[in-house]
Amino acid sequence: MANLHRRRLLRRTLIALAVCYLAAMGDAMLPPSPIQCDGGRNECTLSNSYGVWPDREPCRVSAVFFPTTEAELRSAVADAVKKGLKLKVVSKFSHTIPKFACPQIGVPNALISTERYNQSIDVDEANLAVTADAGVGLRELIDRVEAAGLSLAVAPYWEGVSVAGMISTGAHGSSWRGRGGAVHDHVTAIRLIIPATASEGFAKIVDLKNTDPLLNAAKVSLGLLGAISKVTFSLEPGFKRRVTFNYTNDNGIENEFMNHGKKYEFGDIQWYPSRHSAVYRYDDRVPIDTPGDGLNDFIGFQPNLITISQSLRASEKAAENTKSVDGKCVLASTFVAYKKLVANGFKNNKLVFTGYPVIGRQGKIQTSGSCLYSSSPATACAWDPRIKGLSFYESAAIFPATRFRDFIADVKKLRDINPRSFCGADIYNGFLIRYVPRSAAYLAAPEDSVVVDFNYYRADDAATPRLHQDVWEEVEQMAFFGHGARPHWGKNRHVAFTGAAEKYPKLREFVAAKAALDPANVFSSDWSERVMAGNGGDAGDKEDGCALEGRCVCSEDRHCSPKNGYFCQHGRVYTLARVCRYSSNSTFSII
Repeated sequence: MANLHRRRLLRRTLIALAVCYLAAMGDAMLPPSPIQCDGGRNECTLSNSYGVWPDREPCRVSAVFFPTTEAELRSAVADAVKKGLKLKVVSKFSHTIPKFACPQIGVPNALISTERYNQSIDVDEANLAVTADAGVGLRELIDRVEAAGLSLAVAPYWEGVSVAGMISTGAHGSSWRGRGGAVHDHVTAIRLIIPATASEGFAKIVDLKNTDPLLNAAKVSLGLLGAISKVTFSLEPGFKRRVTFNYTNDNGIENEFMNHGKKYEFGDIQWYPSRHSAVYRYDDRVPIDTPGDGLNDFIGFQPNLITISQSLRASEKAAENTKSVDGKCVLASTFVAYKKLVANGFKNNKLVFTGYPVIGRQGKIQTSGSCLYSSSPATACAWDPRIKGLSFYESAAIFPATRFRDFIADVKKLRDINPRSFCGADIYNGFLIRYVPRSAAYLAAPEDSVVVDFNYYRADDAATPRLHQDVWEEVEQMAFFGHGARPHWGKNRHVAFTGAAEKYPKLREFVAAKAALDPANVFSSDWSERVMAGNGGDAGDKEDGCALEGRCVCSEDRHCSPKNGYFCQHGRVYTLARVCRYSSNSTFSII
């Protein structure tokens, strides 16, 4: 009876926390700057919005430039080249998880921040195009375009990105129609500032247009070719969208995903494996005069009470520390139920959800991020590192559409061994399934593809193993090594990039473009060079515990955490996987 009482109390507590977390509305504390400088030591440190840098090797730089105009941007590149500095560009948002924005460490280096280079947005109504400075935020761009009666056809779901940042990492929405769901495939021109000779002033501007093959290198450049100055996007006449979510079971999802992507222009699927549930998004464009004033205010991107974010983090940590699956599964079931109740944050009249369909202008439906915009000290984005709230990994795998069915089938097999082991991802968004078509960009998918994102718990300490660590490592390796998925360039743990370069048939053309635009490798680092060589995010010998945060795939027990009962073992479904699995038996044998 005592155990039953404790379980009921735990369930009531977690439900209360979950509802408060998901329902909390209000103003949000502005996100911190990714660049923090110590005037006394004359150096700065670059982080990202999740606070996962610095990790083992802090990203320290000796100089930072904050240009406000193209002339100042060119001057910053020239100054760095003249002084022999290694250089990278970062936006004020810094949401990229890998270290592409970190310049070479241990040598003279510098950063260019585009935080203040965000003034110009030129809408060309006659030619259905818009040209914007590299640092312009996505929301500012969309609002300006919509005010002109036009629409940007696609955008990532999170609007806390800059114009240059979102195309550099291959950011996307979901669509197989027309130019498709990847933002870079709607780019028609890029102005790039690259290193030059002394006689040319150490930096020069190149204009890349559709007729220039180098544009296909610059569209998804990972910041390796130069400093993007301006980007031109194609536009469409303004339109609205009509959205309905259909909650159903996941029977046949491996057969339905293909038809769903073809049937709905902006369709996606949220799959909650532990709940045996799938949520099909029916999402198509409708004429601009269709009645409806809805918007997308995704609940995961709304401002959250800091105390609630901290309490949820404490609850999840407690479940991890006690290896309590009950706590995580209660949270998962509660969150999914609440998302269904509030339509995942979609609102019919900009205030509340009253029923399907939700109809609204493209600019209000395609992306969201209301936690970005206010200054109240009581609320923040739930992952803001200053509040010690949520902390998670985000893995994103891009599958050839023809191979995705087999991946789903294998995940189902793994799920069916222990469905509750998947509650950790279902606390967040389950498996988000989206669509992008083949692209001419050298570092983008060369065939019609399906993108899967999933988030899961990240420990405060890199040496701390996680509950069901083996499951998420097996899913990760199953995707990237077993079923040929490519990593999203702006997400993922280091191991996802192992062999990534080999999956791009146009890599040689990209390398040639880099040699033409940045022959001295001013914009490269050891980390980016290893990724381009297919070696993942690390070089050298594997250190103890390296598998816990995805810095390696384990091959010995010491790569896991034997002292905590985690040993290197074979995967259960994808048997070629090597994963860190918990055993209460201290004599558990290694592979």
